[in-house]
Amino acid sequence: MRLKTSLLKEPKHRELVSCVGWTSADELYSCSDDHHILRWNLLTNDTSVLVRLQDQIYPLDLHWLPKSASGKKQAGADSFALTSTDGKLHLVSKSGRVEKSVEAHRGAVLAGRWNHDGTALITAGEDGQLKIWSKSGMLRSTLAQQGTPVYSVAWAPDSGRVLYTSGRQLVIKPLQPSAKVLQWKAHDGVILKVDWSAVNDLILSGGEDCKYKVWDSYGRLLFSSSAHDYPVTSVAWAPDGELFAMGSFHTLRLCDKTGWSYSLEKPSTGSLFSLAWSADGTQLAGACGNGHVLFAHVVEQRWEWRNFEITLTKRRTMQVRNVLNDAVDVLEFRDRVIKASLAHGHLVVTTSLQCYVYSAKNWNTPLIFDLKEGTVSLIVQAERHFLLVDGAELFVYSYEGRLVSSPKSPGLRMDILNSQSISLSNDTIAIRDTSDERVIFLFEAQTGKAIGDGKPLNHKIEVVFVALDQCGSSNDRRIALIDKNRDLYLTSVRKLGRAHSIHKIGSMVDTMAWNDSANVLCGVQDSRFTVWYYPSVVFVDKDLLPKTIFTRDSSEFSRPPQMVSYEGTQVTVRRVDGSLVCTAVSPYPSLLHEYTGSGRWEDTLRICRFAKVSASHILRKCMSLRRALELAVKYKTHVDTVLAHRQKFLQDFGKQETNKRFLQYSEGVEVDWEKIQAKIEMEFAMEREKAANASVRSSVSIRR
Repeated sequence: MRLKTSLLKEPKHRELVSCVGWTSADELYSCSDDHHILRWNLLTNDTSVLVRLQDQIYPLDLHWLPKSASGKKQAGADSFALTSTDGKLHLVSKSGRVEKSVEAHRGAVLAGRWNHDGTALITAGEDGQLKIWSKSGMLRSTLAQQGTPVYSVAWAPDSGRVLYTSGRQLVIKPLQPSAKVLQWKAHDGVILKVDWSAVNDLILSGGEDCKYKVWDSYGRLLFSSSAHDYPVTSVAWAPDGELFAMGSFHTLRLCDKTGWSYSLEKPSTGSLFSLAWSADGTQLAGACGNGHVLFAHVVEQRWEWRNFEITLTKRRTMQVRNVLNDAVDVLEFRDRVIKASLAHGHLVVTTSLQCYVYSAKNWNTPLIFDLKEGTVSLIVQAERHFLLVDGAELFVYSYEGRLVSSPKSPGLRMDILNSQSISLSNDTIAIRDTSDERVIFLFEAQTGKAIGDGKPLNHKIEVVFVALDQCGSSNDRRIALIDKNRDLYLTSVRKLGRAHSIHKIGSMVDTMAWNDSANVLCGVQDSRFTVWYYPSVVFVDKDLLPKTIFTRDSSEFSRPPQMVSYEGTQVTVRRVDGSLVCTAVSPYPSLLHEYTGSGRWEDTLRICRFAKVSASHILRKCMSLRRALELAVKYKTHVDTVLAHRQKFLQDFGKQETNKRFLQYSEGVEVDWEKIQAKIEMEFAMEREKAANASVRSSVSIRR
């Protein structure tokens, strides 16, 4: 994945561009020190002067009023807040008319941001003050005051807290006066820009120490970049929270939410003072120090499933490649691709107007239907149907394009859901509440109605990850969840008149994934790769759970890893550096699930016997190598041969040597298979010669 950038030959602004903002996916406004606000139309490639500001107004920040809040259209959504060096806050209409100007700060107003529902605006000043304003521009309160300028500010996802800079420190201050303030040293230089994702609840920061960093909302460092050549002057989350962009002098970087870099571009922009994503997350604009406005769009995004690899080659074009036979299909779309998902034998693609559903068996005839909003932020697939988050609503469709259901819950913000806060199975939808993260709503996938008595599942602390198992009947559906303490719990979705019985099955769990064809769960637990072959046994007998768990070292995954998929016997894990690592899981537990589920008890017993024999063979081989080393050391011969077979045995099973005796004798011993083979063949030849000589002597003595 990378950003394809474009710049005009000559800049439209005569001075540096300080800020940019999208009105729609095809229209952008830019502000400059030349006092002009320009309107850019990407469909016609036209650029026009919207308004010329007064000579004393030098714009610093621009932020559009959110167009919707909880699915409702906002009145006056076609307006934006503009801050400037003269200490004023300006409310400007889409036509360029300054509706109101207020004296906001002593000195420059360095930043201004609307909260997520558009009911309040916060400004940050050179005077070190943070002020909250009403939608109409009336001062509500002064939130904070300090002795250093506040260069950047961002709202929390719940709009109940504010993140701002204080020199080299970051501060999270709740709006409630009595609430605790969180403050920590974040950089070795002055922090210039921050952003807080409403979807993933992660914080970005960039500063004069030439680094960008990713934090969680508790101030814990998740990623720190190496130092760049110049200060980091801009950072911005993509709307879906999966990507972010970072800008510096002649530098634009596209990164994954965990921090690692997809691509690095070196456009001739000067410093990038501001970055803004379009609402659909497909395009990026940058305010450049040399008067240019930078445009970029995401290309070469990839999706993989089984033997298929799909690449977004252009805005409206995808390439499908079958890695088994190198067959290639090209998929063309009328509008630009916004979101795509590939799983369970189907490719689901959404554009700005339509949804396309392809079967992996036939790439030529997709099923197409129109979208309600055309701003899809999330696609989740199950075996029988898939889920779209479109605007502020959620829809479940069959792969034939039929609308199955549209679950709703008062106060639930669908537009900020992500892959960790929602899960889908053939019969159930689980959604973590966006206002209280301890609550999980459970819906029937077929009807969209709440399950059972309608009461949600309540956990004792905040939940960070929910996942439904994918197989079996609806009455046996289980949901796994990881909470803020990184403890892993399992509970039944349908409680059948009883209270939810929640069982803890793991601790210090970083990530998890259910298998797509059996109810087997895998995860990384306390730096150990762990597979729960039959997690539901905890509902029968807790003492049996440890006997169904497989663990091994997971150092090759790095930390913290991210489970990408668990399909068949293969688990794919994303390392912290962005590389993918695949590991295999035993196929026998999945076969046992399949055979017992279908009543094939003879086949089940046959698998058990086979697995037992295989395990016994491995154990016998391991024990025989230990005995062989003892004999080789005792008779002072073939030590290197035994060590060579031991190395091969460990390589076959992906293990590292831990036996102290083997480690002791492997020091200083060079394993050379050619020499060992030659030595063995020579000794065999000598033995055959001895045997032949003995046979000759025996025959001679008999004749005598």
